[in-house]
Amino acid sequence: MAKLLGGIEAGGTNFVCAVGDAEGNVLDKITLPTRAPEETFQDVKEFFSQHDIEALGVGGFGPIDLDEVSATYGTILNTPKIKWQQVDLLGRLKQDMQVPIKLTTDVNAAALGEYRFGAARDVKSCLYITVGTGIGGGFIHEGKPYTGKDHPEMGHILLSKHKKDTFAGSCPFHGDCLEGLASGTAIEARYGKKGIELTDDPEVWEIEAYYLAQAVMNYLLILSPERIILGGGVMKQPSLLPLIREKFIELFQGYRDISDVEKLIVAPTLNGDQGILGAMELVNEE
Repeated sequence: MAKLLGGIEAGGTNFVCAVGDAEGNVLDKITLPTRAPEETFQDVKEFFSQHDIEALGVGGFGPIDLDEVSATYGTILNTPKIKWQQVDLLGRLKQDMQVPIKLTTDVNAAALGEYRFGAARDVKSCLYITVGTGIGGGFIHEGKPYTGKDHPEMGHILLSKHKKDTFAGSCPFHGDCLEGLASGTAIEARYGKKGIELTDDPEVWEIEAYYLAQAVMNYLLILSPERIILGGGVMKQPSLLPLIREKFIELFQGYRDISDVEKLIVAPTLNGDQGILGAMELVNEE
């Protein structure tokens, strides 16, 4: 009988819990609203009590302490979700589940899902960037998410401002960092409307593409991934991905040979399941 793996995509809005097999088949899945910690943990425990899983992988919202030698390893730190600050996510799940558990960030899990089953399954390294309420990134090299001492905060790099952009930025820490200029939160703060209401305004997306193309260029030069996957709610704007590719080529100025930008910078292919599939892949020991 095939082993059952559990996965949790622990987000600030929802906890997605799933059970699947080593081939990436999701056999059961539920989406639970992220309520207060105690209520949420009870909901999660009830779902998994119905399945005999061998191990559990978790991609968690953050910031989260991923330093395995830290006294607070597995703890959610200074999150905007006040009730979840200093909650020992890993410790509580170990107590409730009584199975081996591996933990990473939600965006690392998404990157791993696309690497194993989606848009990067034919390469050895990939970078997954999510552009939504905030901006985050996960880097996978030869099947392993990169963490470092703490997980990289790729949304907080500094960029050159667009000449037409007078917006001061929405990041409470850095103002006009990438997240402060190009996240969904930044778009709404700059224009007073959500991105979905600005679909037909070309200047909005020209400025957005300029910032995201800079970020792609920086990540490419530093990490040299074989593929860069751009996901998240903001990336659902149809014109945005082609614009980012165009701006990237302009900014890169032929510094290195990029033979096919449409294969380098791509959209995700797993229809929103990349996070939960990546979470299960964390504990898929071949």
